[in-house]
Amino acid sequence: MKKTSVYLTQDEADGLSRLATVTGRSRADLIRDGIHRVLMGDEAATRRFHSLGKGHGDGTPYAPWQSDDLYRSVMGDL
Repeated sequence: MKKTSVYLTQDEADGLSRLATVTGRSRADLIRDGIHRVLMGDEAATRRFHSLGKGHGDGTPYAPWQSDDLYRSVMGDL
């Protein structure tokens, strides 16, 4: 690791200290995490979240399930 100095406003320093206390992380760790997020910003903006419907599908439109159809497929016709 390489040491560097950063000047913070009083509000920034106080907020950083509060966050460090709440999360149990060091101020230095929080600063490194923030720098990493800034450096990865372009890459993070292009992420695809499959669980949000932004993934790759087979091209068929989404059709919500019907409760009666689901019941019959699981329980069979009674």
